[in-house]
Amino acid sequence: MWRRGTEFSIRIAGAELMNSRVHGSEDALAELTCSRLRRKLSRRILVGGLGMGFTLAAALEQSDPDSMVTVSELIPAVVRWNRQHLRHLAGRPLEDPRVSVAEEDVGHTIRKNKSAWDAILLDVDNGPAGLTRKANDRLYGKSGLTAALAALRPGGILAVWSSGNDEAFTRRLKRCGFQTETVTVRARKPGKGARHTIWLAAKL
Repeated sequence: MWRRGTEFSIRIAGAELMNSRVHGSEDALAELTCSRLRRKLSRRILVGGLGMGFTLAAALEQSDPDSMVTVSELIPAVVRWNRQHLRHLAGRPLEDPRVSVAEEDVGHTIRKNKSAWDAILLDVDNGPAGLTRKANDRLYGKSGLTAALAALRPGGILAVWSSGNDEAFTRRLKRCGFQTETVTVRARKPGKGARHTIWLAAKL
């Protein structure tokens, strides 16, 4: 983790994964998903990848008091940083009583919970391309997508953030049985910065 004044950055192997100034598309991941969910109350949402807490905060903002949000984060240091140094950035979402944290691979969380989630929000690595961990391919390959489909309730949505489009991934989602919509969003609000891709894949 790096800090310059009020700006925070998380880097792995010299590559910047996230920056506190740029989170418009992370917000959109939750906002676009929640706006499309059939279930409006008592939602069960899984967030894969805590980051700086912006996606989690947006999911909480879009959910009612009886909803529950689980965050699955593989790296304990990221959870610790959010509790100690980054919590103010997104409005202290880990302190919300609706939130629980699982310090484990989100793929494991998905596989051990069948028909459990109204939404699964994945902001892991750099999207389907898998920038930092080859193991992330297990989330975005056929077996990972089949597991995600089984983990969703009817009408649930698998939402995936990516730094860029990937037509092969779109086709893979459809072959696995998802009704798929691809949305391009900007990295910064309002409508500025790089273009990122969000897949909204619904279980019918």
